[in-house]
Amino acid sequence: MPPRFITKTIHAYLDYPVALGLIAMPFLFGLGTSGPLAFWLSVVTGVAAFVLTVLTDHHLGVVRVLPYSLHLVVDGLVGVAFVAVPIVLGFSGLDFWYYVVLGLTVLAVVGLHQPEHQAAAT
Repeated sequence: MPPRFITKTIHAYLDYPVALGLIAMPFLFGLGTSGPLAFWLSVVTGVAAFVLTVLTDHHLGVVRVLPYSLHLVVDGLVGVAFVAVPIVLGFSGLDFWYYVVLGLTVLAVVGLHQPEHQAAAT
C-alpha cells in the first residue's frame, strides 16, 4: 500500500487553487473542440468545488456545515466521472486528455489521503 501522506490540512490548501483552476483552464487551454460539454464540465465542476470547499468542515472552510468525509466522497466521484466522461462521450485530443489526467490526479489525491486517526497519531 502506498504511503498516505495527504492530510486534511494539505487537502484543504489544495482545494481553492484546484477549484479556480478548473474554472480558468478551459479558457486558457481552449477546451471544447469535442463539444460544449468538454468546455463547461470543468467550469461547472470548478464552481461546485469552490462551493463545496467553502462549506466543508476543515480549517479553510468558511461555513463548515459539510463533513470532511463527504467532501472526500464527492472528490472521489468527480475523479471517476472525469475519467469516464471523455471515454463515454467520445472526447478527443486535449479535451480527452485534460479530463483523464485530472481524473486520475484527483483519484490519486483521494487515494493518498491519510485517514484522520493516523493524522491524529502522528
